[in-house]
Amino acid sequence: MPKGALSVDTEHLFPIIKKWLYSEKDIFLREVLSNACDAVTKHKRLVSLSEAAESETPYRITVRADKDERTITVTDNGIGMSADEVDRYINSIALSGALDFISKYESESDNGGGIIGHFGLGFYSMFMVAERVEMRTKSYTDAPAVYWECDGSGNYEMQECDKTDRGTEIVMHVADDELSYLDAANLKRILEKYCAFLPVEIYLCGEKDERINDVHPLWQKNPSEVQDEEYQEFYKKTFGDFRDPLLWVHINADYPLNFRGVLFFPAKRSGYEPVESEIKLFYNAVFVADNIKEACPDFLVNVKGVLDCPELPLNVSRSYLQNDLYVRKVASHIAKKVADRIVALSGNERERFERIWPDIKPYIEYACMRDEKFNERVSGGVLFEKAGGGFCTLEEYLGGEKPEGTVYYATDPQAQSYYLGLYREKGVDVLLFDALIDTNYAQFLESKHEKLKFSRIDADFGAVGEQGDGNEALAALFRKASGREALQVECVRLGEAGAPALVSVNEESRRMADVMKVYAAGSGEGFPVEERLSLNLENPL
Repeated sequence: MPKGALSVDTEHLFPIIKKWLYSEKDIFLREVLSNACDAVTKHKRLVSLSEAAESETPYRITVRADKDERTITVTDNGIGMSADEVDRYINSIALSGALDFISKYESESDNGGGIIGHFGLGFYSMFMVAERVEMRTKSYTDAPAVYWECDGSGNYEMQECDKTDRGTEIVMHVADDELSYLDAANLKRILEKYCAFLPVEIYLCGEKDERINDVHPLWQKNPSEVQDEEYQEFYKKTFGDFRDPLLWVHINADYPLNFRGVLFFPAKRSGYEPVESEIKLFYNAVFVADNIKEACPDFLVNVKGVLDCPELPLNVSRSYLQNDLYVRKVASHIAKKVADRIVALSGNERERFERIWPDIKPYIEYACMRDEKFNERVSGGVLFEKAGGGFCTLEEYLGGEKPEGTVYYATDPQAQSYYLGLYREKGVDVLLFDALIDTNYAQFLESKHEKLKFSRIDADFGAVGEQGDGNEALAALFRKASGREALQVECVRLGEAGAPALVSVNEESRRMADVMKVYAAGSGEGFPVEERLSLNLENPL
């Protein structure tokens, strides 16, 4: 059977690279600076192994645009390359020097030592905006410096040059239709988007040298080392929000997932702002994508955050996730950490947690109803607001570890004020359910616990009064006066004489009516509600 190797015609490959290698042209700058960072990382590693002399100058990368020359220049003082290495890694498309270096100098447990580029194609992304590229590079060894030049057709020239300092200088001659990249403000915007957290200091050189990046991203620090103000400042800068976040969850996941990140619950929005999660994905501190929703549980609908996943399987452009199983595991771990954080705050920092709970409550209740595991983990930390002020957990309300008994609640304290007074006089706590999701969550809890019951305070007076002896003549009088022969009438002793009679509404029929209102959107007859008139025998009337 004939065998052979596929051949690639560079003349035909280069137009494809220029047009379709990346979905956004801005990414070329990320790839160039990632390579520069890798060059520095490699040199640091060799120094640590005593295979290279210590750097005499601080490690740094500089970016400079020249409108007159129509060039963008990127310079680093990393490991540099010899002629053999240029021929091997630059002249052979898609052969990654990073992979060779990792296999030679890094163990599997090192995860590549923070080296970013694994594919070998990123170098050629420059040709998406450049018509010609020049490179001068000097290896950390005694090998002669190399000058390399290539045009957009893939034809290159290479020779020795007189560069004396270690590292690499790349000069991109920008094409006529890409001159916007020479604008300093545009260049700064791209650098801040893609390179804000690269581990080597990056300077944009113009009228003044301006450092672009933070080489110690917040998510790479130990949570015990980070102050609240740092989390708040990081959130507002990263997500363009002027408000402090309500809470944050700092994640340091170890093997087998190996990722880090910080998630934030934003401050409560107005009714006009959209509510959706936003996850910024990084790969060894290199920005990959603005919003990878798959990496965050879909039931955490308002979370914002950054995730750095150095083992995330990506394709060449680093823009698309390639392993659904890995992403699902990341999302599952995030859900666990969020639940753990809420339970910890509820138990250990109660006063602080009570201040933010009303704003995050709807999202946590929704998440509980959407995901069984999340509900199981977070249930012990969920708070309920009392109608008279303060908060309690379900366990605290019921006075036992098991969710058994009746929970009384009010939905409109003003309209139900008299009923609230009755419960207050009897020392019975009443919870405040002031949103539709609260009653939905209560029904959800009932479905999980057979002996748990939620009852609105106008549904039954068993907790505040005693059943009185029936009086059929009195009942008949009220049926006649109301014109409702089927009206249910009962006699109770409420322990006070203020009200001659109160109306109670059957819990089940009222819930069904509420559901039907939502479905009918206010139209139609509505669902009939079962009402009962309770006559207070202690009233003089």
